Amino acid sequence: MRLEISCQDRLGITQDVLDILVEYEIDLRGIEIDKAGKIFLHFPNIDFGDFQHLMPKIRRIEGIEDVKTTPFMPIEREQNQLRALLKTLPDPVFSIDPKGQVLLVNEAVLSSLESDYEDVVGQDITELVKGFNFVRWMDGKDVYAQTHKVKFIEQDFLADILPINVTDGEGGEILAGAVLLLKSEYRLGQQLTVFHQASDDCFAQVQAQSVQMKRVVREAKKMAELDAPILIYGETGAGKELIARACHQASRRGTSPFLVLNCAAIPDEVAEQELFGCAPGSYGNEKSQVGLLEQAQSGTLFLDEVGDMSLQMQAKLLRVLQDGSFRRVGDATEVKVDVRIISTTQKDLSLMVQEGKFREDLYYRLNVLSLAIPPLRERKSDIIALAEFFLKQQSSKLGRRPPTLNKSCVDYLQSYPWPGNVRQLENALYRALSLLEKDELGRDDVQLPSSMGAPSYFSEQIEGTLDQEVKRFEKDLLRRLYPSYPSTRQLAKKLGLSHTAIANKLREYGINKKTVKV
Repeated sequence: MRLEISCQDRLGITQDVLDILVEYEIDLRGIEIDKAGKIFLHFPNIDFGDFQHLMPKIRRIEGIEDVKTTPFMPIEREQNQLRALLKTLPDPVFSIDPKGQVLLVNEAVLSSLESDYEDVVGQDITELVKGFNFVRWMDGKDVYAQTHKVKFIEQDFLADILPINVTDGEGGEILAGAVLLLKSEYRLGQQLTVFHQASDDCFAQVQAQSVQMKRVVREAKKMAELDAPILIYGETGAGKELIARACHQASRRGTSPFLVLNCAAIPDEVAEQELFGCAPGSYGNEKSQVGLLEQAQSGTLFLDEVGDMSLQMQAKLLRVLQDGSFRRVGDATEVKVDVRIISTTQKDLSLMVQEGKFREDLYYRLNVLSLAIPPLRERKSDIIALAEFFLKQQSSKLGRRPPTLNKSCVDYLQSYPWPGNVRQLENALYRALSLLEKDELGRDDVQLPSSMGAPSYFSEQIEGTLDQEVKRFEKDLLRRLYPSYPSTRQLAKKLGLSHTAIANKLREYGINKKTVKV
């Protein structure tokens, strides 16, 4: 039995308690007094009758505030916690005395050595862990923590070697031994992988209920851990920038800048100044201008719609990707940068390469890693999740409760083709919410252009014959679908054609794993 006695700080109070135990002839196994002044007693189990008399008598001692049973003495609690800690640690842990004798080990040591606890305790640590002179280190004048490469069970380990110092009762400290924590190369690799893993929180705003978007997010998380350029394909408003930002935030560059250059419809002079900066006097500037590449140092530069970049600018961007350096406009000084490039396009860059509108060498530099964001009409199970997310977000800004979607609204949102994708959905809901005067959003509250004209998959400027345009559309459609259905059988099933017919068309248009990034 163990008792916990709360009491005042009075000289002789402990002796008064012990006198009662002597009176009842109770054998005391242990006594402890903690920092708060509580007295802990440990003695063999006693009869219930003796216990009934003992407790009131202790309570009547002057200065005693409370007496109660406790499952552990403080030292027992610490020992149990230490055992539990050592047992759960997956890495080998040794405790040694100042002479290098093993005092304590955990389960990981025993399983590695395939030995019993009694066989390991008492051994010299140098018989088990080689590559470091522990006794010489502990005999040194100043003993500090060390990290060394050692051998354990004939394998390389990284050892954290930590001294254990205890007070000597006179305000000083003496060395009582050391603790060794061993990490294998495999375990270190595991921990580094977890450290650099993409955080789920970075992708929390990406609503991925559909199989297609779950696949995109899964691939994006893996790509975020790498440092190579990423090229993101997708129609306008599909969420390419959202994915790009999540990849940046989940990468090792996440705490550094994420800067954006919109390459669409921007004159070369402006694009060059924005990207590279310029020296005083260039383009009439009185002061020097720092470009986005320099501002994004150690971070990410996001090139939106890179397919609209001129061939001249493409050549200059290629040099940055090749050499990691550039020159400001009007300045001959080389500037070195460490920037990751993430770019997006809604155009078929491989087709543009064939037509001479996009540099082939730049295409392969940008397209090291690629993601294809499916349009909203192809991931209908994401539509309502996105709608509810936007309504909650926008309602918070407007200071009102989010409305519910009635059945007619749900059916309408899921049947609409969304040519403007996620951006169009967000804007339509914002307009509807701004005008809404009730707590339910219906079909008539959402104003959208007529969907009679199906979304256009090709340019409105028809240049060839009907047969040529049909073939162009067919090729474009197959190229879009191929990354999601990379086998002829899967693609044939999706389009309702025979395996042979699809194989012939892919061969005719030169679509394969080498020409289309899967």
